[in-house]
Amino acid sequence: MSMIASCHCGATKIQAPEAPTSAKECNCSFCARTGAVWAYYAPDQLAFLSTEDERTYSARGMNQHHFCGRCGMQTWGDSPDWASAYNADGSAKEGFTPGTVPTQRIYGINLRLVDDLDWSKITVEKMDGRNNW
Repeated sequence: MSMIASCHCGATKIQAPEAPTSAKECNCSFCARTGAVWAYYAPDQLAFLSTEDERTYSARGMNQHHFCGRCGMQTWGDSPDWASAYNADGSAKEGFTPGTVPTQRIYGINLRLVDDLDWSKITVEKMDGRNNW
């Protein structure tokens, strides 16, 4: 069954094909401040139903953080697929060298914007982005 994430005012609505069974909570300087919990999907899996007044922020150009320009909610992100090259502890996976920037992109939806989400069915992995990247 599909899942819809919506900002507070409803100007941004994103549909995912299904609710995730796993998600990530990062403590980097950006994610810690927004309080987001991310569910990741391939770009072609998401349908952007409404993105009125969407704004984008990027500190270094690689990670695009999207938020609603009306209510300010952090809605979704577009970044290199870091999990394809690095383990949760920041070490490079086999076949990758430290410093590698993956070419594949991935989209993350802020699960805090999904009404009536059954959190008991989602395993949330803590990511140490503050110290690992």
